[in-house]
Amino acid sequence: MSRVARNPLFDFPAQPLPPWRRAVLKVGSSLLAGFAAGDGGLDTRHARSLAQFVQGAHATGREVVLVSSGAVAAGRARVASGGDGLVLRQALAALGQAQLIGFWQMLFARPVAQVLLSHDDLRDRRRYLNARATLRELLRLGALPVINENDTVAVDELKLGDNDNLAAAVASLVDADLLLIATDIGGVYSADPARDARAMPQPHLVHITPAVLGMAGAAGHIGTGGMRSKLEAASKAALAGIPTALFCGRDAAVVSALGADRLHGSLIERADNTLSARKQWLRHAPAAGQLTVDAGAAAALCAHGASLLPGGVVAVTGEFHRGDVIEVRDCAHAAPPLARGLAQYNAGEVRRIAGRKSSEIERILGFRYGEAVIHRDDLVLLVHGAAP
Repeated sequence: MSRVARNPLFDFPAQPLPPWRRAVLKVGSSLLAGFAAGDGGLDTRHARSLAQFVQGAHATGREVVLVSSGAVAAGRARVASGGDGLVLRQALAALGQAQLIGFWQMLFARPVAQVLLSHDDLRDRRRYLNARATLRELLRLGALPVINENDTVAVDELKLGDNDNLAAAVASLVDADLLLIATDIGGVYSADPARDARAMPQPHLVHITPAVLGMAGAAGHIGTGGMRSKLEAASKAALAGIPTALFCGRDAAVVSALGADRLHGSLIERADNTLSARKQWLRHAPAAGQLTVDAGAAAALCAHGASLLPGGVVAVTGEFHRGDVIEVRDCAHAAPPLARGLAQYNAGEVRRIAGRKSSEIERILGFRYGEAVIHRDDLVLLVHGAAP
């Protein structure tokens, strides 16, 4: 039985999407590569409905970050390459990256921003923080970030593997509420529906077990991933507290239903932990320094889940760098620490802006990474009963 014979609207009954305000949408090469002219390239046939979904989400105040494959496919259409291999793929990615961004810009009225990430960007704390700050600012400006792996400089041992795993990493990076993965089939089946007519749809998965991974087929001939890589990505997102929705990006009706928060596909639940893996790490990572805050800042952190602004800082202890873990203490209590978080500025810079308004940061320092000393997305509260 061919894949096109399986109708996701019938195979996967509608179920509600989890509530979300910010989502990462991953679109693979198989949904973008065109064959109408016989020379490959990029085709808008499936991309248009996905773009309409993103525009509809933006219209309701939601934010979407797009992780898009397709650079290699676009580059392959521009030159007579032949063969395969890492170096060739890197060259094709360089050739096709500009075309890929132009392709998405053609489908959106809002600005589209290219962001290329590598393994080191997500492993190094300072580069990780810089990437977070850039993506936050792009979203604040109303732009659509289009993310791809930096294939041109990546090597095998440092590659993120495929854009499914990259999308899971980006979902954690931007503190997304939901990971959406557009596929070329309806969702997860008990077997490959292209080969087994008895393959049963799996609309709801609580855990990604070895048995579930065993249902996945191999990679397709266009992209680098397959259903297994999508399930591995969903497993990583789940550990970060993020649910994943797999759906057929070839079916315009399925994509349109997403706009009404209805999923015809497979939903993989997030893990049961109440904190993301990164915030669990923040709880226990060694602190490089300490900030003491006034009562107003302490109340804002605990009662409202606010960011720590420089105006609330009354003392700085220790020497720390931007991206280091630091503790926050209430000036009214000697112990225990109130919170932990990642410093947006180093110790010397915080000393200079302590007690000042956020609007004064750039005038005082000559630059500005953001309005907060610790952004709420990079902060975990330690006081029992405090607001998350």
